[in-house]
Amino acid sequence: MLVIAFGISAQEKPKIWDLTTCIDYALKNNIQIQLSKVSLEQSVVTTKQAKAQLLPNLSASINQNFSNYPLTTSSTTNVYGGNYGISSSMLLFDGGKTLKNIEEQKLLEKVGQYNVEYAQKSIQFSILQSFMQILYANETVNIDSATLEISNTQFDQGKALLKAGSISQVDLAQLESQLSSDKYQLVVAKNNLETQKLNLKQLLELTVNDQLEVVIPSLTELDILKPLPSLENIYVNSLNSMPQLKSSKLNVQIAGLETDKAKAAFFPKVNLNAAVATNHSTVSPLAFGTQLQNGLNEGVGLSVSIPIFTNRNNKSVLEIDKLAEKSSQLDLQNTEKSLLTTIESIYQDAISAQNQFVAANEKVKALQISYDLIDQQFKLGLKSTLDLLTEKNNLLAANQSLLQAKYLSIMNIQLLNLYQDLPLEIK
Repeated sequence: MLVIAFGISAQEKPKIWDLTTCIDYALKNNIQIQLSKVSLEQSVVTTKQAKAQLLPNLSASINQNFSNYPLTTSSTTNVYGGNYGISSSMLLFDGGKTLKNIEEQKLLEKVGQYNVEYAQKSIQFSILQSFMQILYANETVNIDSATLEISNTQFDQGKALLKAGSISQVDLAQLESQLSSDKYQLVVAKNNLETQKLNLKQLLELTVNDQLEVVIPSLTELDILKPLPSLENIYVNSLNSMPQLKSSKLNVQIAGLETDKAKAAFFPKVNLNAAVATNHSTVSPLAFGTQLQNGLNEGVGLSVSIPIFTNRNNKSVLEIDKLAEKSSQLDLQNTEKSLLTTIESIYQDAISAQNQFVAANEKVKALQISYDLIDQQFKLGLKSTLDLLTEKNNLLAANQSLLQAKYLSIMNIQLLNLYQDLPLEIK
């Protein structure tokens, strides 16, 4: 395996980065994933709060007051007093709204879990694509470097042929121009490689001073031309594994619970209430403790709230929730169709790239033979510089097409693995 180094500091980070290491690191450190986990924790707290609504509440009150109390028409006295109480209430019936809310919060908690999975899946997609871009850019640099070496050799040979009178000054100028062009292409390729490295670095959220060494895996034709399962099987597996599908299905259930909660608003609400209270005052000659004991009173009762006319609020909420339920069902269908469209596109791209790789590979072999023959004839003065450079550029273009097909095939195969929740096969 080849290792490429580029700039980053060491803060308990991996020393070398292959695709698996990059993904594992991102899953632990990506900010969007951490935010989704915080949202999940908030959902857990909200679920606990919803369950607690079935329990009785309890509150205490203390009221202190100070006033002037008239003794006669011409005199007053200061009076100090207090009231003390404990009260509690418990929901007995609300048409099932609280129970439905608990059920809904549990589903929302599951949605939060799927949102975490979706964030994790998204970063896997991004890192896979970025990593493959680095592999492609790195191999492009290798091809352009080899091409530049050939151009240097040909230019040196051209100078020797010029001295021997086999080629003209114009021919040598063409070779020199090609050499300059190849130098430029190599600079462009190296800059593109650095850009792709930077993209991966940003996805990993590494700092400016971090050090990163990317492992370049050895890929074979088995990785490129791997047989694919049927499109139908891939789609079915994706439907059962992709978190956004699971969330959409839960959202349909959540919308149904919202409708049930709206229906519950038409039922009476019954609460059980209980209270204990007492008081004291300095007007009374009795002792403080005696006043509290004598003033003690307890009460228990039921309160019933019956909706009769609500300015159409309850009915409007019910109608809106029914429409929202239909909307969630349509959203689910849209998500399924969107996933199918994506899977179909990736599948077709993978098949197309494999076919292009086979064709490009044959073309490269044929052009390589042709180029070698022309190169030999050029050295013997049987072919012009233009013939040589034309065939050389044809070979270079074919190699680039082969390279592009190679990495498009591998990337799309691995993308299909991710959509099916299968492990990546690039080591």
